[in-house]
Amino acid sequence: MTDTPPEIKRMVREKLMALSGEVRFIMGAQMFDSACEMVKASLPPGLSETEQRRQLFKRLYRKEIEIAD
Repeated sequence: MTDTPPEIKRMVREKLMALSGEVRFIMGAQMFDSACEMVKASLPPGLSETEQRRQLFKRLYRKEIEIAD
């Protein structure tokens, strides 16, 4: 379900596509970084760096990963 009118969706898409590929890539990378920070903020305090990375990966990709220390 969407509450965005088709005309608005079209306008937003046109504005985004008018940006260079480099700018769109940077925007995507920044959004990913923001998502990672939100996930990290939701993790229990006191986790080791390794466990924090493991939990971040699990939440983002819904898979387990073995990280070498």
